[in-house]
Amino acid sequence: MKKKIDFVDLFNFEFKVKEEFEAGKLPYPIHFSGGNELQLLEIFKQIKKDDWVFSTHRSHYHYLLHKKNPKKLMKKIREGKSMHIFDKKFFTSSIVAGTCAIAVGVALALKLKNSKNKVWCFIGDGAEDNGHFYEAVKYAIGHDLPITFIIEDNDLSVDTPKQFRHNYNVDWPDKVIRYSYKRIYPHVQTGKIVEAYL
Repeated sequence: MKKKIDFVDLFNFEFKVKEEFEAGKLPYPIHFSGGNELQLLEIFKQIKKDDWVFSTHRSHYHYLLHKKNPKKLMKKIREGKSMHIFDKKFFTSSIVAGTCAIAVGVALALKLKNSKNKVWCFIGDGAEDNGHFYEAVKYAIGHDLPITFIIEDNDLSVDTPKQFRHNYNVDWPDKVIRYSYKRIYPHVQTGKIVEAYL
């Protein structure tokens, strides 16, 4: 198990998954990360080992940065669990905004226990349009819960860019971090990784 995961580790992990998928070794649905490595490296500097992390169907980077165990993650992916990664204090859901209410419930329990731990709930820009997310944010603010929601905006929801959905961003309160990124999936050759970010 590696103590620290860096930019190259993230990219190379997804590239390895891509190679296995294209070789027919992974006959399961796979959702690749790519393009948001730098943002996540910054965000995970704030996330502690004993904090709770809730993720989405695109969870590989979140798991690697929280659990720092690429071998265990690859084993799960090879078992067809790419979208269903569960580990101690790490949960995913392939349902749009499916973890928001659960994350809020955990945050409430932590507050009632006077725990120093925190909850981090990652969603995509498609889930940002979902009522479950709005309700979770309102409840978290109303009860001042130890939770931060992170909206990862890659400008796509089921292949539909935001300009065809609503083409605007909400001014979210402090409990919500929002970042946009250019999608760079691991279809580029490893040698092109630096060029992709210039």
